[in-house]
Amino acid sequence: MELVEESPYRFRIDRHGDMRVPGVVFASRPLLPDVSADKAIDQVANVATLPGIVEASYAMPDVHWGYGFPIGGVAATDLGADGVVSPGGVGFDISCGVRLLAADLDRAELPRVRERLMDALDTAIPRGMAKGRYGGSPTGPS
Repeated sequence: MELVEESPYRFRIDRHGDMRVPGVVFASRPLLPDVSADKAIDQVANVATLPGIVEASYAMPDVHWGYGFPIGGVAATDLGADGVVSPGGVGFDISCGVRLLAADLDRAELPRVRERLMDALDTAIPRGMAKGRYGGSPTGPS
């Protein structure tokens, strides 16, 4: 697969095969993965085949091979154009705490429960340096 250098930090993968949009990789030449050894660039092209994908399949400077999506990959889809919601695009390979939850809740009902929902998520989801389920021991630093 050919990467076309558009500028010193932007490379393009032209549409080919089933790609609906081009791929774009933001990285310096030394940070680019070896196309023959690391399949991340192939994954950027694969993401460009998603239904409803908008504009391009992007890869950030930390791009490397993941499960389906490359790690460091970014894509937006238009649900109105048969787009998809893909939790795999966030990096579930390292158990980032990303979860997809389907709720039996109509959009009009959300304002009624939003504050309680956000408080519950704040308590349940570990992040940053705080202690919590995965953030360290309650008796001291981890």
